[in-house]
Amino acid sequence: MIVRWWITALQLTELFVSSFVHLAYGFYIFSTAVAGDLSQALTDCFYKPNNLEANLKTEDSKAINTSAEDLPPIVLVHGIFGFGKGRLGGLSYFAGAEKKDDRVLVPDLGSLTSIYDRARELFYYLKGGQVDYGEEHSKACGHSQFGRIYEQGHYPEWDEDHPIHFVGHSAGAQVVRVLQQMLADKAFKGFENTSENWVLSITSLSGAFNGTTRTYFDGMQPEDGKSLRPVSLLQLCRIGVLIYDWIDIPWLKNYYNFGFDHFNISWRKIGIWGLLDCLLGNAGPFASGDWILPDLTLQGSIKLNSHLHTFPNTYYFSYATKRTAKVMGLTVPSGILGIHPLLFIRVLQMSLWRHPPDVPPPYKGYRDEDWWDNDGALNTISMTHPRFPVEHPSQLVVKDSDCHPLRPGIWYYKIVEGDHILFIVNRERAGVQFDLIYDSIFERCRKHVFRKNPMMPDHIIS
Repeated sequence: MIVRWWITALQLTELFVSSFVHLAYGFYIFSTAVAGDLSQALTDCFYKPNNLEANLKTEDSKAINTSAEDLPPIVLVHGIFGFGKGRLGGLSYFAGAEKKDDRVLVPDLGSLTSIYDRARELFYYLKGGQVDYGEEHSKACGHSQFGRIYEQGHYPEWDEDHPIHFVGHSAGAQVVRVLQQMLADKAFKGFENTSENWVLSITSLSGAFNGTTRTYFDGMQPEDGKSLRPVSLLQLCRIGVLIYDWIDIPWLKNYYNFGFDHFNISWRKIGIWGLLDCLLGNAGPFASGDWILPDLTLQGSIKLNSHLHTFPNTYYFSYATKRTAKVMGLTVPSGILGIHPLLFIRVLQMSLWRHPPDVPPPYKGYRDEDWWDNDGALNTISMTHPRFPVEHPSQLVVKDSDCHPLRPGIWYYKIVEGDHILFIVNRERAGVQFDLIYDSIFERCRKHVFRKNPMMPDHIIS
């Protein structure tokens, strides 16, 4: 009995610390964005460039945009809790990496919506029109079939002759894979000419290809990979998100949105009883399972991967991060100062992961030790390339020269020493690695990956 009380006390302490750290970091990000916007507003108020200077900048911008028009855009896709251009004011999820090239798009997708829903949103963001989640899916998950309207797509000419480069961080990488499969399956009503060749390349930064054991520490039940433990970090998150969406303050949701508008959770539509129904788990995205966490369990990822292909005409690259080391045969966090406070506890927990002995393993040949190396959010084995239930063609890259000339249809991957958020939000944390990684990505997209030799503007990464 005493041992059980001690275990419960430790679990509650861990939950309190994790909740506090995540809440504090969320507040830090939000306040940083607000402070940046206020600073910019004051600057604009007291400093107004003269007309000549403004005109020169406009002409320079036009010249650059004209010379870059023939280049395929590079689309940066954010991960869980992420945001695109236009959210959180002037804050950049990719820490300003989008400024390294003149043809970069940073879409704002649902930060907690399912990978399926986000893939649908990404398509209409690029092509234009009203987001159609599909009639069958919408009915099964209990939300509206149609969502946000894009009067003008951000790349309406997108097709096989005008393919796109995608760069996805974390769950964003899996979103792009699902989108490519949808294109191959011609899954968008009214767009019968889509194909997998609309995607020129996919680059993954700490990509969530095969799920993560962290989901179980956060509250997902390893028995089914769908339900939540009654007392857990994700339960607190669920309650907070439902209340945030129900209160439905327009200016606040314009600033940051979890992406569940198509579930119509607003107090204007469901009232107080509707909120109680959602909180009790009888309705909403968390009841139907149409949100991101079930897709990130090992079971959910294997289910997704069972129908996702690696296509022969697309180039694939991934950077898998690792913040663990082997010491006397044990997997432990590699240092303390180099790991973000948001992730340190999870790095330690994930390096000690044991699959419950009374639960069937997620796949044949499963071993706990394969999943110990991690970056605080994802297991390193999960980030290199799609592995389960079927391993896709891959090649470990130590030196870039080892894989030239590049071949499509194979996952080239590197192992990078860093935690899960090293290359986003705060570029100072990554130091010189930030520029090395992103410069190599943009240079590869512009100089080594194409189906037709493009005319290269001389100002693009030389």
